[in-house]
Amino acid sequence: MYKVGDKVVYPHHGAGTVVKREKKDVLGEKREYLTIKILHNDMTVNVPADNAERVGLRKVIDEEAVKKVVKYLTSGGTEMPKNWNRRFKHNRDKMKTGDIYELAEVVRNLALRDGEKGLSTGEKQMYVKAKKILASELMYAKYMTEDEALEWLEETLREGAKPKAPAAETKKAPAPKKAVAATAKKTTASTAKKTTAAAKRTAAAR
Repeated sequence: MYKVGDKVVYPHHGAGTVVKREKKDVLGEKREYLTIKILHNDMTVNVPADNAERVGLRKVIDEEAVKKVVKYLTSGGTEMPKNWNRRFKHNRDKMKTGDIYELAEVVRNLALRDGEKGLSTGEKQMYVKAKKILASELMYAKYMTEDEALEWLEETLREGAKPKAPAAETKKAPAPKKAVAATAKKTTASTAKKTTAAAKRTAAAR
């Protein structure tokens, strides 16, 4: 159950703070409501407390989950529909889930497409909105201001867009010491055998 002061995420709108819990009389029925203040778009949302899970309300991620978000933001893009309308719907549906990893995927894919082919007007607006929603949660998870979270996000995306350095050539591993020792032993034994045989022949000749 959410309480006043909790940092929560409302799908498709972003992260905010529960500022009030109160009972309201709606259509003759008394229900408890959560009032959520979303900072990045200056919006106030009222959600029935008993319906919070159903609408996708959840708590803000922790520092550990931020590391996973970074992996999503800096990995290669996933395949998206080529048709503009389908692509737009595909990304919008991902944003509506309220899942931060789906949102990070949308941000990453749009960032990569923006760098490679450019974005249409609709996708540019979606890209800006997706970044703001993502930053609104990262702000609480990383204890930053809204501007700092947006800057951190932009920097992470820039790092992810850099070409990856080719893997260094692997050097041949030196032969195990045991094998070297075994070879040396074999050589010594062989030399000793030859010396003994030569000594025997000399003795016989005398």
